[in-house]
Amino acid sequence: MLYYIKKYPVSLLIILTVIYLSFFKPPTTDLSNIPNIDKIVHVCMYLGMSGMLWLEFLRAHQKGDSPLWHAWVGAFVCPVLFSGMVELLQEYCTTYRGGDWLDFAANTTGALIASLIGYFILRPRMAKKQ
Repeated sequence: MLYYIKKYPVSLLIILTVIYLSFFKPPTTDLSNIPNIDKIVHVCMYLGMSGMLWLEFLRAHQKGDSPLWHAWVGAFVCPVLFSGMVELLQEYCTTYRGGDWLDFAANTTGALIASLIGYFILRPRMAKKQ
């Protein structure tokens, strides 16, 4: 575990930030008056987390030594499952947050956008650099 913390400190920081943002009690601000502004935040959080995972996978496997489905599992499926788990924990383990299907959909959308960017844009560009 310590090996991964030393090797991927930014990845760990992003994942811990997503966990923190998922469970802290947000303050009431004027932005709260904008309908569904939190859905944009959810898309951005999971786009950032999934995008970072794609980037790390592609960087670590530039020689093509790992099947690409590993990236799809690690950078798309895992964030989506993580998102579902967070929504369930918010619903059943907190009194100030609630699970929301639209939040889950926004998280999945962010992970999907990042995965499409990773597969169709980052992967070909990184392959050209070799």
